[in-house]
Amino acid sequence: MKFQHPEYFIGILLIPLLIYLYSGLVGWKKKLSARIGDPSLVAQLVKSFSAKNFLLKFVLICVAVFFLVAGLANLRASGKAEDITRQGVDVMIVLDVSKSMLAQDVKPSRLEKARQLLYRLVDRLQNDRMGLILFAGRAYMQMPLTTDHSAAKLYISEAGPDAVPTQGTIFSEALSMANSSFNRNEHKYKAVVLISDGEDHDAEALKVAKQMAEDGVMINTVGIGSAEGSEIIDPETKEPKKDDKGNTVISKLNEQELVSLSDATNGIYIHLDNLEDATITLTQRLDSIEKRALADNEFVNFTNYFPWFIGLAGLLLILELFIPERKRKIA
Repeated sequence: MKFQHPEYFIGILLIPLLIYLYSGLVGWKKKLSARIGDPSLVAQLVKSFSAKNFLLKFVLICVAVFFLVAGLANLRASGKAEDITRQGVDVMIVLDVSKSMLAQDVKPSRLEKARQLLYRLVDRLQNDRMGLILFAGRAYMQMPLTTDHSAAKLYISEAGPDAVPTQGTIFSEALSMANSSFNRNEHKYKAVVLISDGEDHDAEALKVAKQMAEDGVMINTVGIGSAEGSEIIDPETKEPKKDDKGNTVISKLNEQELVSLSDATNGIYIHLDNLEDATITLTQRLDSIEKRALADNEFVNFTNYFPWFIGLAGLLLILELFIPERKRKIA
């Protein structure tokens, strides 16, 4: 048996705080009595007050706090262990969140269409570990490789230009970060899915891609946007983005950059048009990678005892309410 969230025991520090407040209240009452000065008058004023009951109520509150914290920490016992073996690869998603991805030549926008593709891809890669890197002028690791696909969807839903303050399209930094997230001792089972409009040219990206190919990483690229391009609407001002000369900026898809990265690593390039077709093509390509057996020994059943702790805390707090601070009158 062990606690699932032992870090919650920091809440126990509330008890010393309560003791400090209780001591302060008792001390304040004594000082107030001393100020009155007349012992007989003080005795008359407090004759109905029960110091024992007041202390008992305080003790019950402290014990209730302890049980509440213990309940949040969740004491649990493990059930029968099962060895679960799955076949999978490590897939790092590298998503462009530069402002050019807000262009609407793809409806509802390039970024939203990319999200829709990733939601479908996550659902199809149930046996694989996945991670997420967002990039524009800089790259940021949003989620390391994990089997928690629900978390992956959450991070994808929150991806946007605000996550990367520096604008631009720097593939090399994002790809280097993706490469470093993989196991360097393995030279297979690793893939990158890079989604971008490829608007800016990054001279270093191809060098990084070739190094990744030597490390056994396959880069599959997805281009999103149109050759004709589209203006970029600023989400704050709702106005089209202008260049330094005051001309409206037109963002166009640069497929050549993306094709060169995929070709260097024996990956594929896909122009994102039909979501289902793109999902199937990507899934099939990732399935072609040699998969390793991943053995997880995990407890599939747990007996959780937090309801007992929470219930005891609630019971003590209810009991405290029914204990009067006044002495019981004797007939």
